[in-house]
Parts: sequence; structure tokens; C-alpha cells
Amino acid sequence: MSGVKTIRPGGCSHAKNGEKDTDESGNKKQSESAECPDCDRSAEKRSDHIVCSVHLELPQSRRRKLILHLDLNNTILVSDAVTKQGTVAALDYFLSTATWGRVNRQGSWEWLSDVPSLLPPCQGAVTYYSQFGRVQDFTGTAEGQRFRGVLKEHLSLLEWRGEEDEELAVRGEDGRLYHWILPAFFQLLQALESQHREFCVVFRTFGTDLARVLGAVQRVLREGTHPLFTGLQALPMPLNPTPGRIRCSKKNVVLSRGSERVSTRGDERSLYRYFSDLQGLGGFQDHFDWWAHNSYSNLGGKPIWIDPSDPEVQHIFIDDNIRLNDEDSIITPKVFLGKAGTQTRTALTSELYDVNLIQTDLLRAISDHNYFSERIRICEENYEKYLNKEDG
Repeated sequence: MSGVKTIRPGGCSHAKNGEKDTDESGNKKQSESAECPDCDRSAEKRSDHIVCSVHLELPQSRRRKLILHLDLNNTILVSDAVTKQGTVAALDYFLSTATWGRVNRQGSWEWLSDVPSLLPPCQGAVTYYSQFGRVQDFTGTAEGQRFRGVLKEHLSLLEWRGEEDEELAVRGEDGRLYHWILPAFFQLLQALESQHREFCVVFRTFGTDLARVLGAVQRVLREGTHPLFTGLQALPMPLNPTPGRIRCSKKNVVLSRGSERVSTRGDERSLYRYFSDLQGLGGFQDHFDWWAHNSYSNLGGKPIWIDPSDPEVQHIFIDDNIRLNDEDSIITPKVFLGKAGTQTRTALTSELYDVNLIQTDLLRAISDHNYFSERIRICEENYEKYLNKEDG
């Protein structure tokens, strides 16, 4: 049993965009065999884009620079240094947040689905975690044992198969070696580079793993030490190993990293411009105390700025704690009002879900190395629809 499989409706981009298979003279267009840059499926190369049955490759003219804000814990790491959860405990905890049931009239818990999912299977369903809080060894309890097989399956997929590596492999509570950073993350870097995309990766975490993650990724990019991704050494990707900080208050948001300091005081576009101009890879620790001060709602979460009038850049945030319930979501999405405006509105998560915000399905991120690439492709397609709707 694995995570939710989301396939883009409508198939390839010809079906989606209504592109004709004939030229102006009525002759069938020539196509060449190719591979989809996001997966191993066969595809066809047509003029300025590649298409397959699942992934949509946007035409060159519509490609924006991608600013990818990535959470760490339970997004690209299956562990948590703050809560001291190892791989097994972290995955077990995630399952409690993705399994759905309710308390019946007799006061007993009953399951409404045997399949873990990010969204409720029906009205009235709540996650086991939201009902009972953090439960140690969830799949070892009487209620959670039905998901023990899911846990074992994905732990097996996470196992580190090469020689032990102190930076890239971690020993779990069960004594087995596991990938510390999900292969899907490195696959994303490889896919974006193969597509000749302009992009930047910004790690955004409340936790304390940032410096270690930056160091491990830097080593992979410099030395090609990952056994599954030795070619990453050739990527021309600068990496800033210095962890930055983002601190929030009622008055403004302040970002600092080394000698850099940027504030939104008087101009919210200052941080939008800062992130939009970044190159390569880096990271910042967000302000957990501010989120807690705001009752763990989207009003005090990790801020992201979005400008629908900017034709050059798309910001996307990937985090397992993005929720459609804004009172329980971790991102503060700030959308600019008007072209070149300096004021913003806080958008509902539902407005930007799978547009600029991706809720991590950790099970799929483990089982499908193309998971992040696929979700970003869906966001790019949905962003076009979102902008068209805004213009209308």
C-alpha cells in the first residue's frame, strides 16, 4: 500500500492544449523518440517541448524561473532532530497524520479508510493524530496496527543499499541503514538540470538540521558521493553553506544570513525580490516561536510572497504541514495586490493548494523518485490556470 497517486488529467500536452498533429499543409508533424525528463516513460519531442502520458513539459516561452522553498523534516528527511525521532518513529508518526476515521456514537474510534491519504476520504473524517495527538508507536497500537504493513513497505524502500556513509545514511532504531535525504530530492535536481531549467532551492525549516543538510548536499554536488546520483557532481549549482534566519513580528519580517539583512518594513517586495534573485541552493531557519504565538495557524507560519503579475518567476513551497485547514497550516501565503504593488493579502491555503503550495505526501516521496518533479509540473500547469483566472 502506498501514498496517493495523482495523475494529471488529460494526458499529454497535446490533449491538454489542443495542439494539432498536422502542419499548415495538412501533413502529419514529424516527431522524434525521446524520454520524458521527469520519468523513464517514452515520450515524443515536438518542436519546443517533450510530452508523455503523465508529465507536461511547458513550452520554452512559458517557463518561469522556479524558486522552490523546501521543508526538511518529513519532506526530504524522514527524521526530526528536535523531537529526536529516528527514521522509524518519524514515518510511523507521519502515518498517524494521514490515516482517517472518527469517533462513533458509542465513543469508539472507527476507521473510514484503510488507505493513507493527505485529504479526508469523506465528510466528517479526521486524522488519528488530530483526534489523539502524537502517539508513540502508532502502528503498534490496537487501532494503528492495520497500517503496520505500510510502514514496513516504505522502510524497505528507504533502506540504504550501498556502503555506509556517515552523512547520507542514518541508522534507524531497528539497526538498519536508511537514506537520510530522500533520493527524490536528488532526482529533482537532476531532472530540472536535464530540462535546462532556471531554478533555485531554498530550504525552509523550523528545525536544527539545516547546517548538516547543506553540508551533505554540498558534498554530493562537489564530489559525486551519492551512489544513485554520481552525475550530480557535474551540476553547475552554487551552494551557500551558511544557514540564514527568518524572524517575524507584527511589524515586519527580517531575513539575515551572514552579512545580509533584508526587512519588509515599508516594502514587502524587498523579500520577494531577494528570494526571486537567488541562485543555486541555500537555506533559512524560520521562526517557530512566532508560529506557536499564532496558535500554529497560517497567520504565523513560514512566509512566502507570490506576485501573479511577475511573468518571470513562480514560487512554490513544499511542506508536509501544509493543510487546507488554515487554522492548522504552516505557511503564510502573501499575495501582492496589483501590479508592482507593495501591499499584500494573506491568501487561503485552498486558493494556492497545488498552485504554489504542495503538501508533501511522504509515502509517495519515498516510493516514487519522480514525485517532486511531478508535483512541481502540476503546480506549473495550475499556475497558468490561476493567472488566467486572475486576469479574467
